[in-house]
Amino acid sequence: MDLVIETDNLQKRFGTKLAVADLTLAVPRGEVFAFLGPNGAGKSTSVKMLLGLVRPTGGRALLLGHAPGDPVAMARVGFVPEHFRFPEWLRAAEFLRLHARLARLPLARRSARIADVLQLVGLAEQADTPLASFSKGMLQRIGLAQALLHEPELVFLDEPTSALDPFGRMVVRQVIATLKAQGTTVFLNSHLLGEVEATADRAAFIRAGRVLQTIALGDLAAGRVQLVLRVDLVTEALLVALDALVPGGWQRSGTDTLRADLADEQLLPQIAAAVIGSGAQLYALVPQRRSLEQIFLDVVGEQDSGQ
Repeated sequence: MDLVIETDNLQKRFGTKLAVADLTLAVPRGEVFAFLGPNGAGKSTSVKMLLGLVRPTGGRALLLGHAPGDPVAMARVGFVPEHFRFPEWLRAAEFLRLHARLARLPLARRSARIADVLQLVGLAEQADTPLASFSKGMLQRIGLAQALLHEPELVFLDEPTSALDPFGRMVVRQVIATLKAQGTTVFLNSHLLGEVEATADRAAFIRAGRVLQTIALGDLAAGRVQLVLRVDLVTEALLVALDALVPGGWQRSGTDTLRADLADEQLLPQIAAAVIGSGAQLYALVPQRRSLEQIFLDVVGEQDSGQ
């Protein structure tokens, strides 16, 4: 597997405070990888270590085959931070020309590339507009344009839609889809789980600086179903019939309701037939897929890390 990010037991301690306890990740090329956790979970510190902005206390990391911060690797990386400050006296195209020079983009390529990224983030008509007149959402999008100017192989997006309206979020989703189609790897740090669910291939859940679980979101879409079954009365005959389909998987709530996790929704017609065949009256058969938010709460918990 061609890994663009690889970490093993990466740690960071600030004095007596352990900010990142054990960051172990493997992110292959071309994947949209989401990094999820509550406030204070160590996400920002982890990203800074991967970018070479913070030196780890222990463990190892490779970014595009190099140590984090290595100029050879960093020339192939784009980064959109959550908190940013841009020179507001510059116009949008001027701002991008400055960063094109810093990225050593060939002179013959600059104008076309600037036009391309402005179009990509929906700011083509604002090329000559001073950044001082941009909304926070527009500034976030011009920051995204700047990060993509040099056509990086790996892009870090730290809360890229936090300040955006629905149109802006749609634009960012389209940008992420375009990057994925081009084979670019995207490392996405976001609190907006709906956005993650719509864009990411996999998600890692982190708490107290430790990766708890990594899931494939494609499996989530095609995965287990939570079923609520309501009848007139739960009888032994009904339980025997249902247990033949989902052995030991039924939880009883009162005298008329059963719940179960199903591996396959194709069992639903068989369950309905089993209920009727047992002589029970079927009042409700309600399947629900687990959302990313539900999984987040199950894995990480319902409280902030308290940091």
